[in-house]
Amino acid sequence: MAQKSPQTLENHARIIPAYHYVALPLFAINFFYALYTAVTAFSWGNLVAFGVSLALILLFFLARVMALTVQDRVIRLEETLRMRALFPADLQARIGELTVKQMVALRFASDGEVADLTRKVLDERIQDQKVIKQLVRDWRADFQRA
Repeated sequence: MAQKSPQTLENHARIIPAYHYVALPLFAINFFYALYTAVTAFSWGNLVAFGVSLALILLFFLARVMALTVQDRVIRLEETLRMRALFPADLQARIGELTVKQMVALRFASDGEVADLTRKVLDERIQDQKVIKQLVRDWRADFQRA
């Protein structure tokens, strides 16, 4: 799918309209209504409805966390393969020192700058993903995110 504008640090977060703007508000409305009815007109049926609404909210967030966890594992694999192909031998030996969060941030660095940026991240022990992304000069877009 073609992107209307180039991806950058400022616009790389993915919003899924049906998920973020439809499902979440509907689940939230249902949760607060079920809470209201369970408190103002207590009955076992209303309590069960509140429990189900709570379970739906948990499911909503856990589904996102699980999808992002799988995505991070795939990114770690992809970046490990890319780094083994691009890095000099001394830096290849240090790939295992990178955390998943560092690799997730480094995936936006172009092939030409990823080795130098990785060396900087490791030597300076930079952990913050936002800081790493801000250091990227030549942004490598990722349009296949979950």
